[in-house]
Amino acid sequence: MPLVEDAYQQSIDAMTPAQRLARAHSLLHWVRDLYARQLRDQLGDISTERLRWEVAMRLYQGDLQARTLIERKLRDVQP
Repeated sequence: MPLVEDAYQQSIDAMTPAQRLARAHSLLHWVRDLYARQLRDQLGDISTERLRWEVAMRLYQGDLQARTLIERKLRDVQP
């Protein structure tokens, strides 16, 4: 493994389970914020509720059941 990957893996291995969970939570929050910014740029001024569901659609786009539920919810949400 390259030097950078070795250092990264060592730092991950040194984390406690709680630290790993906190890191995963932080990364998920970062991705949600990134999607929200991109969607605001694309869709303009949309309601907070619609933004939440649009972000969820991006997060779960690979899950057919989740997508179906989110699409149903989006029909009921104000633009």
